[in-house]
Amino acid sequence: MRKACRLTALARKAAADAVKPGVTTDDIDRVVRRTIEGAGAKPSFLGYGGFPASACVSINDEIIHGIPSKTRVVHEGDIVKVDVGAYLGGFHGDCAATIPCGEVSEEAKRLIEVTRQSFYEGIKFAREGNRLSDISHAIQTYVEAHGFSVVRAYVGHGVGAQLHESPEVPNFGTPGHGVRLQRGMTLAIEPMVNAGVYDIKVLPDGWTVKTRDGRLSAHYENSIAITDGDPEILTSIDGEVL
Repeated sequence: MRKACRLTALARKAAADAVKPGVTTDDIDRVVRRTIEGAGAKPSFLGYGGFPASACVSINDEIIHGIPSKTRVVHEGDIVKVDVGAYLGGFHGDCAATIPCGEVSEEAKRLIEVTRQSFYEGIKFAREGNRLSDISHAIQTYVEAHGFSVVRAYVGHGVGAQLHESPEVPNFGTPGHGVRLQRGMTLAIEPMVNAGVYDIKVLPDGWTVKTRDGRLSAHYENSIAITDGDPEILTSIDGEVL
């Protein structure tokens, strides 16, 4: 898991570095694929449920699951969500981040920061003996205190030998519910946060998910392990996390 997740984090960083005005979402996807396959691994997303690419690349009001395209160009001021996974040695890593392209609006900056920090607020409760919804509640509370909303239709998940495993990890809920966290569990925790309402719509391509009201959305994700102390962020590069 550590090896697969480190490679996944490297792919996320490579994708983030590739986000510049004028690149296409397909350019970003090809960077991700080269990084993963160059290490002798397989992109987890490629072919998963029929998904046609190695990364999900979603822009502005697109929340998740954007399909990379040779004609979709990234512009100054866009916020670009990149979600990647790598399969190595029988295990998957999964992580995502929202990357600003050049100078972005103050709202976009704040949305990105709140989304990222909500992950860290959540994992304060990712400790052996706590309940799963303790994480969920902490994320929701932090996000809503900053005037944003958490997406309800999509959630985090267990990750390991399969890309998506039990349990589901919502980013909302009341504390004290769900499975009790145990040492050795590995979870992909991924706040998806909208500037406006949490309602979503799925485009006719069957994949791309957008905000219902057309306002911005941000996404941040890491794979973590429950330990006998603080959680370990597996999708890191030598201890550094994007």
